[in-house]
Parts: sequence; structure tokens; C-alpha cells
Amino acid sequence: MNGILDTILLTALPASGKSEVRRYLALQDAKTVAGSFHMGPTVQLDDYPYVHIMRRISEELVEIGQPQIFFASTLEPFSEPRDWGTLIELVNEDYADLHERPRIDPDSAALWLFERIDAARLAVGADPALGRLPGDVRSRLQDALEKEARDLLDEKLAGIPDTLKGRTIVIEFARGGAQNSPMPLQPPFGYRYSFSRLSDEILKRASVLYIWVTPEESRRKNEERAKPGREGDASILHHGVPIKVMLGDYGTDDMGWLIEHSDHPGTVKVEARGRVFHLPVARFDNRTDLTTFVREEASTWPADKAAAIRAELSRALSELAAAPRH
Repeated sequence: MNGILDTILLTALPASGKSEVRRYLALQDAKTVAGSFHMGPTVQLDDYPYVHIMRRISEELVEIGQPQIFFASTLEPFSEPRDWGTLIELVNEDYADLHERPRIDPDSAALWLFERIDAARLAVGADPALGRLPGDVRSRLQDALEKEARDLLDEKLAGIPDTLKGRTIVIEFARGGAQNSPMPLQPPFGYRYSFSRLSDEILKRASVLYIWVTPEESRRKNEERAKPGREGDASILHHGVPIKVMLGDYGTDDMGWLIEHSDHPGTVKVEARGRVFHLPVARFDNRTDLTTFVREEASTWPADKAAAIRAELSRALSELAAAPRH
């Protein structure tokens, strides 16, 4: 196809430049975005806010003397690795809501969110643990997180446009596996697993834009970007991933393996629910850093750096726009 890209899976190791690419695109005029990047006005989905909420739930459980659910500590990976699939189930719901535009107005945003997380966990075979909490614990957790849950709901609803016609949906997430893991990564780790959990509606429409850096560069940039405390934790641009998570969950990833082993060049092969999908894929080569400067005010961007990111992004997205769907 050579028109506007419908759905882009924006993928990479943490701190690789995904959020900078999003910021760069958001600051371009509509004519440039359509002509050079084959995108309409974007609608953004991201699984990171759910990771943040899961960590907040665990923190609040510790505050009231209860065992954590999602993480053994704030510095550890998921206790239940199938929560990588939980995140995808939540993204599937958000994607469906973009199309269906449901009326969502719960009395408690926290309980609404707890129920969503439990249902998503159940869908991937994990324990719906929030619903099993004692009533008093659940009530205290609800009170502690009501404002953050309401903010998340308000942001979700504000991001649903009146129409998706002419728009491009961008879905951002990072996946990987432990350092030195053999390929292919085994479920529930890596892109192969998470892609297989995406809904058919996403897989029929999606192309993959992969921001390519080495794991070593990902760790360096992760340390560089992180701001301490909740201000950083809640921020797309400034959250830091704990080093145990960087090594245990993002020490490597399987995107290169998926590209190399697809039976159609220029695609990743996704097997899901008895069907096979071939998603067009392109790498944005960020191994020599093209994106960090985008964090600064646009008026201060050096012209040579702005030209470099534009050229590489245009190349990669033009590749996706021209790719046939198998």
C-alpha cells in the first residue's frame, strides 16, 4: 500500500528512542507527516501506564502490610511472567474501544481498572489476584489509587477521537528476554509471544516499526533518561527501568530473529489462534543516536540532527507504506 498507514506497532528495547520518535512526529505539521511519513494524525496507545499502575498497586500493598501481587519488589521483574500477555490484553481492549467508542463512566475508576486487570490476567491463564483480596484490603487499595485510576481513565477517553478516518494508530511497547537467552525466546517472553496475543483486528492492519539499538545502548540510555521518584516513574519520556529488569527482561530481544526467520522477506510472521499473519516490518536504525536531542525544546534542535532523524524515519516508514500485505 502507498497511502496512510493504519496501525503501527512501535517497538524497541527500553530507552531506545520510541518516545522521542513519537514526540518528533507530534511536532511536525500534518503535510509533512502525511507526505514524508505516510501517517495521518496519530492516536496513541501504550502499555507502560499499566505497568506503572501495577507497580503502584504493589507499593500500596506494601504500605498496608500486604503481600505484593505483581512484583517481589520495586526493583524486580514481573513475578508472573504471563503479565506480559496481560498488558497486551489491556491494549487489545483499548484498541477495540477506539473503534467502538463505548460509554465508560464507572462509580469507581480504581475498581474498573482492577476488574480490567483481573480479566486480562485470566485471559492469559494467570491468577485474577485483585479480586481475591480481602474486602478491607481491596477498599484501602481502591481509596489509595482512585485518583490515579481516574486520571488514566480520563486520558483513555480523551484519546478516543470522533473518527479514525485518515488517522494512524500507534501502539508502543517493549519486549525482550534475559541476557544471553537462546533464540527463539520462549513464551511468555519476547515479541513472538506478545504479537500472538494481539487481536485479529490489530494483526490485520498493523505494520511494525522497530527502533534498533543494542542492549548495551538501551541500558546506557535508560540510566541517562531516568528521573528519580514518581515524577519519572509516571513519565513516558523520563521513567527508568530497574537494572534487574533491564538484564532479566530486556537483556536481549527477538526482533532480529523474527525478521530473519519469516517466510516472507520484510515481514514478521505471527501465528495466532490458528491463523497466520505477516506484518510488514522496518527498522529505524538508532544504533548511532538520532533521537535523544528530541527531548529538548524544538526551537533548539540542531538542523543537522533534525535532518538526520527525518531522513531515517522517512526511509523506514516509506518502506512500510510500500510493503504488500500477505
